[in-house]
Amino acid sequence: MTSRLRGPLVALALSLTATLASATEAPGLRPDQAEFRQLYKELVETNTTISSGSCTLAAERMAARLKAAGFADKEITLFAAPDHPKEGGVVAILPGKSTTAKPILLLAHLDVVEAKREDWTRAPFTLVEENGYFYARGSADDKSMAAIWTDMLARFRKEHYQPNRTIKMALTCGEETTWAFNGAQWLAQNRPDLISAEFALNEGGGGDADVNGKLIDQTMQVGEKVSQNFRIETTNAGGHSSIPIRDNAIYELADAIRAVRDYEFPIQMTDVTRTFFAKVGASRKDKLGNAMMALAKNPNDKAAEAIVNTDRTYHSMLRTTCVATLLDGGHANNALPQRAGANINCRIFPGNTIDATQAALAKAINDPKLKITPVPPIRPVALPPSLDPKVMQPAEQLAAKFFPDVPVIPTMSTGATDGIFLEAVGIPTYGVPGLWGGPDGDGVHGLNERIWVKSLYTGRDYLTELVKAYADT
Repeated sequence: MTSRLRGPLVALALSLTATLASATEAPGLRPDQAEFRQLYKELVETNTTISSGSCTLAAERMAARLKAAGFADKEITLFAAPDHPKEGGVVAILPGKSTTAKPILLLAHLDVVEAKREDWTRAPFTLVEENGYFYARGSADDKSMAAIWTDMLARFRKEHYQPNRTIKMALTCGEETTWAFNGAQWLAQNRPDLISAEFALNEGGGGDADVNGKLIDQTMQVGEKVSQNFRIETTNAGGHSSIPIRDNAIYELADAIRAVRDYEFPIQMTDVTRTFFAKVGASRKDKLGNAMMALAKNPNDKAAEAIVNTDRTYHSMLRTTCVATLLDGGHANNALPQRAGANINCRIFPGNTIDATQAALAKAINDPKLKITPVPPIRPVALPPSLDPKVMQPAEQLAAKFFPDVPVIPTMSTGATDGIFLEAVGIPTYGVPGLWGGPDGDGVHGLNERIWVKSLYTGRDYLTELVKAYADT
């Protein structure tokens, strides 16, 4: 369901035209950075958790920023499903000059993981700049990117910049909650015309820094696994616990879980992962690095695979993985269990189907009495984008300018983003370089989430030039 900007939004938009950070709030910033900081602050401080927040409100506030910059009503589409009124989003379109060049799409999610005030050192929905970091829930994931995209389009319009390609932006809700409404999926299924593009830029890439903040690399995410849950369940007639028998639902489930633990999916590689292992391996100068390079040359090298498997991240990048994450069973302390079940979370390697993964689990468990069922939502098959030179080369060339001597490495995510829904309707999606984080994860999805201030401002400048490079071709 779509709607036009309402009267209060227009009034809010007009009030935002003169908004700038004060010198005392953000000393030493360029005027455009100070204005961006205010937008970023507003977005971060808008609670968008599933429990008590509203993505719809955040989308309306970003739409108001675009309206204040000169976007017309027809160029902004607010959307929300009637049964999920607080999980809405916004699509904005900056028309290009060309009638033949396909658009590019900028994607980011507005929703954030839950954050309890009593657990955090600082209020999670108040932006705090301290010791070179911005602290807040969503400061990194993914409101940094959502703010950068929104600010970028607003500046482009105010500067009267008209790209060759049309630039589209979709800010959506639901990326952090697989069981709720997902805006990217809704757009792909209900408004593919609104977001149609030659390719999309998304989260998932970015840089890695050491504990001192020195940037080690930048990555371009090219493809991702599918996250799919399965329920395995055993049933039994049960009985009195005083006369136990071996045919026990919990024992049967335990045997099945043990089989899942011991099953190793076969090694697989894409052009992206082969390139990743070759490049990262060459940079390591150690035993693991040598094994990575050997495996990139020959995926059947079992000795090299055994070494690479000692790194849990690299092990996951080589195959589908499935792991037990939840358990339930039994109905009374003094009764034999009539039912026992577990959730098996699988991260399915690109190109593999859910049915094939289910069949592999069934073969590994080898118990015809046990039931295996995919748990909704059922995700589409992961379709990895190509290592397209027109996407990779501009990113590498600009990285040489902004991050000298720092390589840009293509990588496949072992996690999941909303890009999978776009790829299912023919929009290759890339997780762009630019921003970076530290080795401890920076509190993303955890406590005291943060992002380096330098990462945010430098990444914003890099992404602005990158989008222009793509849009002007």
